[in-house]
Amino acid sequence: MVSCQSHLDKETKIAKRKEALDKGSGGFFLLFALLCSLSVFFIVGFIFVRGIKPFVGGYYRGEKQDISAFFTSYNWTYNGEGGMPFLLLTTIYVTALSLLFAAPIAVLGALFIARVAPKRIRVVFQTALEILSSIPSVIYGLFGMAVLCPLIRGLPIIGSLTSGGQSILSASLVLALMSIPTIGLLSYNAITDVDPSLIDASLALGASKEETNYKVVLPSAESGIFAGIILGIGRALGEATAVSMVIGGSSNGLFFYNPFNPGNTLTSAMLGGMSEAVVDSLGYDIRFSLGLVLILLILAITLSLNSFKRRREQKRRGE
Repeated sequence: MVSCQSHLDKETKIAKRKEALDKGSGGFFLLFALLCSLSVFFIVGFIFVRGIKPFVGGYYRGEKQDISAFFTSYNWTYNGEGGMPFLLLTTIYVTALSLLFAAPIAVLGALFIARVAPKRIRVVFQTALEILSSIPSVIYGLFGMAVLCPLIRGLPIIGSLTSGGQSILSASLVLALMSIPTIGLLSYNAITDVDPSLIDASLALGASKEETNYKVVLPSAESGIFAGIILGIGRALGEATAVSMVIGGSSNGLFFYNPFNPGNTLTSAMLGGMSEAVVDSLGYDIRFSLGLVLILLILAITLSLNSFKRRREQKRRGE
């Protein structure tokens, strides 16, 4: 009887110790989650305060950003004067062009690696994607300057204003190269996670391997592929260094729609001339205003794509 009671006491102590450990680890993880969340709110709040300041004023020379010019002017100078509409439009345009190049290559490449390539080649391609995803953006920018810009400069294009090959097309191609590894890796993981029974059932019904890949595997992996595209868009929207090296830095946005013309995006405008801007001046703080516009743009695109993704999933489930 005493032995049984002692055993019960021991089990109770162990259970209490495990419960205390679970509570402690839960509080530990909660602390880090709160720190991550607070850091995001702090960064956004800081950018918001600094981004609003140019429109309020309070600078020692009495400078103040004209709100109507900021939202209507199609010119931008490195001292912060002008407007952001063409910067916003060029950012969306460059990102859309890069996605047009990157998405098909990344998704079909992931399908080849996961479903077609022999095992040895699959390992090589998968490793290459992982290495490409870790290369710093400045390396992509240097590649764009040394290879892509001269190629585009040599094209027999009539009526373009490209300077040394620096153009919107160059920036789009560089962003496409940067987005391919991100989209490709997530697409590869989504494709390899497809239920093998679905593939076997398709083949058993007489479908060829190619038909199975396009009509069963890709639709089943759609959610993961879409997540990779969203991350690829996020990387393209937020890239500054590589874009600044190849886009040309045009201050006039009247011809932003021509991919062979130099351009300027929100990120390249924020980065350009930043070293010459005086801290706490209008030219310095106006770049936080562009940052605020960029945050709102990324938020709007992400929410829209996630909403579209949910609707697609509901449609596939027949809801």
